[in-house]
Amino acid sequence: MRQLFAWTGLGLCLALVLTATMSPTPIDSGYESAIERVLSVLHRNGVPAWFGYRWFEFSANIAMFLPLGYFVSLVFPTRFLWLALPLLPALSVALETVQFFVLPARFATINDVIANTIGGWGGVAVAALTVAAVHARDRRVLQRWRERHVVGVREVAS
Repeated sequence: MRQLFAWTGLGLCLALVLTATMSPTPIDSGYESAIERVLSVLHRNGVPAWFGYRWFEFSANIAMFLPLGYFVSLVFPTRFLWLALPLLPALSVALETVQFFVLPARFATINDVIANTIGGWGGVAVAALTVAAVHARDRRVLQRWRERHVVGVREVAS
């Protein structure tokens, strides 16, 4: 069941990332005024003025790759979790390379690779914490089960 969850999540995240990054025009094209309104609301509510469009886009790239890193990590067995660390920046570089050579209306930038990598690695960290928490819970459940059943067997044997 966990693998089904991981693979389904990964498939959905990959579909979203590919749709967002491989469309012929930038995803924010036509939404500039809406983004400006969102930034205006954020600034009125305490977000510093230096947080403008570039930081908004950078944050969006982090947010886009965070679940991808999470689900990429979950599809690997725990001992191979580290493979997600080089895989996520490599995927980002591949996407930016395709944008550069194949999609003339798109802008391939190193900042996107950096943001994607930060998001992906953040997802890996959250996945590692999730896996550790699940393993700890499973150990506690098994320990309680053993205590109940071993004690019950000893009492019957006495």
